[in-house]
Amino acid sequence: MTSIKRMKGISISRPIIYGNSATPLHGKKVGDSDHTHRWTISVRGINNEDISYFVRKVAFKLHDTYDNPNRVVEKPPFEVSETGWGEFDIIIKIHFHPASGEKPLTLYHHLKLHPYEEDGLGNAVLKQKPVSSFSYDEVVFNEPIDVFYNILQENSTSNIPLKKTPHHQFSLQAEQEEIERLDRAIRSTTQEIAKHRERCKRLEADLSGR
Repeated sequence: MTSIKRMKGISISRPIIYGNSATPLHGKKVGDSDHTHRWTISVRGINNEDISYFVRKVAFKLHDTYDNPNRVVEKPPFEVSETGWGEFDIIIKIHFHPASGEKPLTLYHHLKLHPYEEDGLGNAVLKQKPVSSFSYDEVVFNEPIDVFYNILQENSTSNIPLKKTPHHQFSLQAEQEEIERLDRAIRSTTQEIAKHRERCKRLEADLSGR
């Protein structure tokens, strides 16, 4: 029996992108159904790279109203295309290469069909435009089995792009912009909390002086 040797103290990661795209059918409904959009849910590499060297298969759990809601894709592209009219949560279970000895990774994605925008009163309005809703993540393998570690090393992956382009939604530039946006939100929230505390102090002072 082959012994299993883990690479102590070593972690190695691989980036993935998962999510969905959706396109309105513009009144061309499917058969007699009320489906309004065609959509595709997928799991892929950072630059559409082949991730099958470490991903064995991907299972997608759709809404129970679909025929055969449990879809298993065993070779790239790891994606499922369907039509529908409603948004719902999709469970994604990524099964790794047998040599990894790793348990499946479960992710959740809310299927997005509509590019919601706001009217002048701040109310959400549905727009009939194509939608792209994806998330970036990194799968981290802690102390991987030596055989699997060698597989990962032999199949290097591209780094996340430096700048945003129409073809690269995720980049170091986008990451930095998100960090700055969060910093601004934290500063704004901190200022609002300070103002609220001052108002509370003034109210307490007014009440105690009566």
